[in-house]
Amino acid sequence: MNPAPALVDAIDGLLPQTQCCQCGYAGCLPYAEAMATGTASLNLCPPGGDELIAELATLLGIKPVPLNTAHGMPAPPAIAVIDEAACIGCALCLAACPVDAIVGARQLMHTVITAECTGCELCLPPCPVDCIAIVATGEPRDRAAQRAAAPHLKKRYLAHQQRLATHSKSRRGKNNTPDANTRKQATINRVLAKARARLAQSGNK
Repeated sequence: MNPAPALVDAIDGLLPQTQCCQCGYAGCLPYAEAMATGTASLNLCPPGGDELIAELATLLGIKPVPLNTAHGMPAPPAIAVIDEAACIGCALCLAACPVDAIVGARQLMHTVITAECTGCELCLPPCPVDCIAIVATGEPRDRAAQRAAAPHLKKRYLAHQQRLATHSKSRRGKNNTPDANTRKQATINRVLAKARARLAQSGNK
């Protein structure tokens, strides 16, 4: 069943566009599409919380239901903070950030653009040295501010997706040669070696 584009857009327009995947879908738009087809409940978005649920219920003409806390709890605004002294420059967090709020280059330290970070936590799992922490900003939850920021975040997410697609296309075919695979494995080995050395050094302190 193909959902009506106008309904999908209306639902997506209410979502916070953090692209955090806490709902169990691969981003806000897939979740909106699932709601539009009736295959997903409206209570799976912790960042939006009860306020979003009420807005979605009004839009869809159904009764609101409590947030499904199995997907998480609403939390105050937070941002990622990188321990730059511990960062090994592996660049794995760059692709993971859905709004390109992390800048840096391979084998150089990375940093977070705090004004763009949504605190989605997607940068945490790829980091081999656990040098990223999620820290509360001290600001209260503000649904109006969240809605105002959503269009900008969506633009950054779409730009991120385009960047990844362009990068993948430019590298397609190059990574399948023996030399490329050897270089890739060597890079991975260097990153892991640095991570182990960093962890060993920390353990000896």
